[in-house]
Amino acid sequence: MGQKINPISYRLQINKKWKSLWYKPKADFKDSLIQDIKIRELVNTKVGEQASIEKIIIKRNARDVKIEIHSSRPGILIGRQGQGIKDLKKFLINKLAMPGQKSKLDIDVMEIKNPDSVAQLVAQNIGYQLTKRIYYKRAVKHAMTKVMQSGVTGVKIQISGRLGGAEISRSEKYIDGPVPTSTLRANIDFAIYHSQTTYGTVGIKVWIYKK
Repeated sequence: MGQKINPISYRLQINKKWKSLWYKPKADFKDSLIQDIKIRELVNTKVGEQASIEKIIIKRNARDVKIEIHSSRPGILIGRQGQGIKDLKKFLINKLAMPGQKSKLDIDVMEIKNPDSVAQLVAQNIGYQLTKRIYYKRAVKHAMTKVMQSGVTGVKIQISGRLGGAEISRSEKYIDGPVPTSTLRANIDFAIYHSQTTYGTVGIKVWIYKK
């Protein structure tokens, strides 16, 4: 079971938390959920690649929305004298059709101190290297070396697609150290990333075991 299911959802309420932290009545739940999805899509489209965003946590009360962006490059998000945050806030308000609403939108940026131990950023980095035509084995092994040097216990990376331009797609796994996916109390970070290469889409999955 632990090898099939998403490790994050498998451990919710044990050692993982939801990325949307709010409660809404049944009548308002759908609209708030759709807005959460749009917020994440818009932020990732506008600044996700440049700012190396790991996750976006959204908190709500009766009217206000608070967005917490976890990034390894907060300076790009914040901008000079906070102009980047102001521009992003204005962009979101316009795209979400919120100008006439009384609800307040706040954005906080949280810095990631050790990006090499974060599965989402590791997967993004591998995907970025593949788009630059770096050989997949080199990209994966370099990423695994940096992950293990960051102080984690184990890492597993799976890469799928037309690897190296092969005619038939396949999957390859690389493991260094223990990754106990079936142990609920194990703190496992997980991410999926899709990289658009010249040979088609390559899927990247990263599991990182931290003690």
